[in-house]
Amino acid sequence: MTHPHPNIIIVLADDLGYGDIGCYNPDSRIPTPHMDALAKRGMRFSDAHSPSAVCTPSRYGLLTGDYGWRGALPYGVLYGYEPPLISPGCLTLPRMLQTAGYETTAIGKWHLGLGFSAKATCDINFKHPLPWPEASKDFEDCIDFHKPLKGGPTSLGFDSFFGTSGCSTCQPPYAFIENNHFVVTPSVYDNNPPYTGRPGYMAPDWQHHKADTTFTERAVNFINQPHDKPFFMYLAASAPHEPCTPDVVPDFAKNKSNAGSRGDLVWLFDWMVGQVINALKTSNQLHNTLIIVTSDNGALPGDRISDSTQGTPAGMAAYHTYNHHSSGAWRGFKSHVWEGGHREPLIVSWPGVVPQGGVSDALFCLTDVMASIAGLLGIALPADVARDSFDLSATFLNLGARSERVDMIHHSQKGVFSLRAGRWKCVFGTEGSGGWAPPADDFPAPVVFDDRFPDAAFLADLPAGQLYDLQTDPAEQRNLWHARFDVVIKLAAQLDAYRRGGRSVGADRRALVL
Repeated sequence: MTHPHPNIIIVLADDLGYGDIGCYNPDSRIPTPHMDALAKRGMRFSDAHSPSAVCTPSRYGLLTGDYGWRGALPYGVLYGYEPPLISPGCLTLPRMLQTAGYETTAIGKWHLGLGFSAKATCDINFKHPLPWPEASKDFEDCIDFHKPLKGGPTSLGFDSFFGTSGCSTCQPPYAFIENNHFVVTPSVYDNNPPYTGRPGYMAPDWQHHKADTTFTERAVNFINQPHDKPFFMYLAASAPHEPCTPDVVPDFAKNKSNAGSRGDLVWLFDWMVGQVINALKTSNQLHNTLIIVTSDNGALPGDRISDSTQGTPAGMAAYHTYNHHSSGAWRGFKSHVWEGGHREPLIVSWPGVVPQGGVSDALFCLTDVMASIAGLLGIALPADVARDSFDLSATFLNLGARSERVDMIHHSQKGVFSLRAGRWKCVFGTEGSGGWAPPADDFPAPVVFDDRFPDAAFLADLPAGQLYDLQTDPAEQRNLWHARFDVVIKLAAQLDAYRRGGRSVGADRRALVL
């Protein structure tokens, strides 16, 4: 059935890099025919970014239009049993679309917290400040997996949900959730997960390699069922997140790439995109569907290596890369404040509406999805929501359209802040990566920006940071922190204004005079 508004589908990869997809990197060693074809039928962005270099805060930003660090999680990610990050009254992207008459569903990895319950014999402080450490077996033994889960997707604007609590193949509990209950109760403790996975409780029938194929089956079934109104589907894949081991890869996806098991998982994500497109074609809905394909943060270098006799190598020696460059030409990887940590593939398609085969160089953040969709549908957003979401709908419709976004804040796994403004990118508090992936940063904790910030003397007392001219130095090799401290001071003042002011949309940009 054709509706006045288009169907909207967001397909979100987990740790997909700028260099993984053929249309972004002709030298990619991974076949990605479905995403490449989608880019030809639509457009791709060359300067799109996740709001964080790790999973949880980027998903928060996508669904709320706010930078993740504005919420309860100051840095890092959730590990499986933390309470919901998004407040029940928040006007989220799915709730906005519900109000506009959409049927909404979330399928796949959630990773934004759920309201678990403790057994009667246990006392768990679910209000403990974030971030939490990884859950121990003693902690998991106190979880009552039979109780309904509160504050999840169906409390935040999704009519239905089928997925997992956190990273589907990496974090317990390993079990599917339907709306507010586990489909099969986690009751078996797995103390020997795939390499880089975490021990924890799982459903007796759980199999890692079936996570994404099950999500895909659910997505295809949802598309094919009758709809009396337009729908919004948020499909959040597990691939190609670690573990990147052969036993996590479905048999039909093995050896489909020349980049090891991680490459095969990238191929699997592309297959998922293809299955969604085929379902839209067979149900005669492709012409009236807006599709957005992207990732929650940058990629890891490749497959991590484990040797039981010699231990795990350090740094880049811990990875098989297969001469594949997952970040393309950009510096850094997942978790880093450098471009490889957050510069993302972003493909947008809507037949007959979005220009075919175009490449936009507009600066885009995943927080902008909410305001951009609102702009496409003519929805007016209240002033107190989506505080970091700019309406870039004009760039979806016209490659030459002026972008409303002129700057954005980057954030690393360890809480390092960076402000990108035009050609300049300034990193505060470290000369390192800001993350755990190689080269890991020894940055101990986020810089405390007290009332003296952004005073020049206070900045000078901080550890030296980084300043790059991305126009002449896109690989971030020449640090101009000391040579252009005048630019550092101005960018620091603007970052301070965005943080203290509680928003970047509609904020005063007088400090940004370069």
